[in-house]
Amino acid sequence: MRRVAIVGGGLSGCIVAFRRAAAGDQVALVEAAPRLGGQLWTERAGGFVVEHGAEGFIARSEAVPALAGALGIGGELVGQETYRSFGFDGGPLRELLPGEAAELLGFQVPRGELGKGIRTFRLGMAQLVEALARAIVDARVDVRLSTAVTSLARVAGGHRLSLAGGGALEADAVVIATPAAGAAALLGEPARALAGAPTLSSVTVSLAYPRAAIEHPLDGTGFIVAAAHQLHGFRACTFTTSKFEGRAPAGHVTLRLFFRPDPADLERMGDAAWAARAEASLARVLRVGGAPERAWVSRWSRALPVFTPAHEERVRELERSLEGRGVLLAGSAFHGSGIDAAVRSAEAAAARLDAL
Repeated sequence: MRRVAIVGGGLSGCIVAFRRAAAGDQVALVEAAPRLGGQLWTERAGGFVVEHGAEGFIARSEAVPALAGALGIGGELVGQETYRSFGFDGGPLRELLPGEAAELLGFQVPRGELGKGIRTFRLGMAQLVEALARAIVDARVDVRLSTAVTSLARVAGGHRLSLAGGGALEADAVVIATPAAGAAALLGEPARALAGAPTLSSVTVSLAYPRAAIEHPLDGTGFIVAAAHQLHGFRACTFTTSKFEGRAPAGHVTLRLFFRPDPADLERMGDAAWAARAEASLARVLRVGGAPERAWVSRWSRALPVFTPAHEERVRELERSLEGRGVLLAGSAFHGSGIDAAVRSAEAAAARLDAL
């Protein structure tokens, strides 16, 4: 029985754990945060389904539906209710051409995917992580939450992972499914160039209103803000309850506002301040009658990888240097942004372990 240690319990790490446990390996999954899932995080309360992280995956993905089928939740997949989108440039909202919104926002997806929309799960994207968590628990994977790996060393017969607070894990093979900077810290000199891998930060604020409070018909997926009008980094707004069914109780709507925050604002502003900024930002675009009933604030500091040719080449160089060492990389930090890319990366890493 092979011992496999996975560093990082986001989507990719969970997939590798699921696949390798199913293959009969002895698997340990170590995650520094107190929960699994990384940027897949859905909150459900009072009839609201609110995404704190990714809201979906590219509609033409084959990898995500295949994984959902393997987990028994293929029937929970849902698509968009509408594909119409709008733009704001200081005046009334104007309808955009298919794919124009994603292109203007710089989404890192193939051009052929623009305008095709996204898919998600009936209860939110965390439904995928929850199914993975159930599967790996059933398979007796050794899951260690709130546990950081402080170092990775080669030892006779494999690898030793030292854990914060004491203790260690021994493994025959290791999969690194962390952000690029985390891989650089663990792998040392071969990965040092990844320490400064480009990333972006994001803050999103979801606001819930009685439907009657919003004058606009909300007959689309939302709107993007032209670059010249992105005050305080406000880039876009999703009409969540128009885009996906079942996201709010009857008579209510939710809108999710996206900000590219100034680093100082990300550091100093609390949730109440971000919610107030979101209200003011929305009021610049739509006529709103009254304050929101609820607000949810999500912060992602340096969490969104940016893929440049230089970064892609550094990853290829690192993977060449790791060949034959029993260490693999998995996840969107290395092999392409977005849920589909993360799933394909994890599936590939899990399959490559067969050859080690």
